[in-house]
Amino acid sequence: MTIPSTVIVYHSGYGHTHRMAEAVAEGAGAKLLAIDAEGNLSDDGWAALDAADAIIFGSPTYMGGPSWQFKKFADASSKPWFSAKWQDKVFGGFTNSASLNGDKLNTLQYFVLLSGQHGGLWVSLGIKPSNVKESKRDDANRMGSYIAPMAQSDADAAPDEMSLGDLETARLYGARVMSVARQYKSTQGE
Repeated sequence: MTIPSTVIVYHSGYGHTHRMAEAVAEGAGAKLLAIDAEGNLSDDGWAALDAADAIIFGSPTYMGGPSWQFKKFADASSKPWFSAKWQDKVFGGFTNSASLNGDKLNTLQYFVLLSGQHGGLWVSLGIKPSNVKESKRDDANRMGSYIAPMAQSDADAAPDEMSLGDLETARLYGARVMSVARQYKSTQGE
């Protein structure tokens, strides 16, 4: 069986989302495609997305949703939408913000809807939350998300100060997306 091609397309404003993207990529064996500061992606990046079996979205949560750079990318994805280029691909996503809540759920829901508009199949997190008294900052899924990974990084913290639990959650999620993509691809006779 061939290994599914997975691409992570993301925007990172201060490096935290980039670090999270690296963790997801480690788990998924995925290629990273950074959306630049102007919200653009290269032609090669678009071609990689069209060819991928799985696409994982990533963006920080700013003001209750994805960054404007990610939204610009999402709007530009109407071109592959017109010809159903991403139909039946496996999708996932992740986000980070400075606050514990920070309205990260809205960003993840935005990703789910975007994948649905493209006719994609969304992969949930599949990790129970760490929500007992003994839970620590570096436990997996400490944010208690079910849709996809959420991370929290203090506004004055460098990317290398991120919670190891948040990064492990991202890595495990990448592995789950790869596993689901592999299972799905095997049912397609490829």
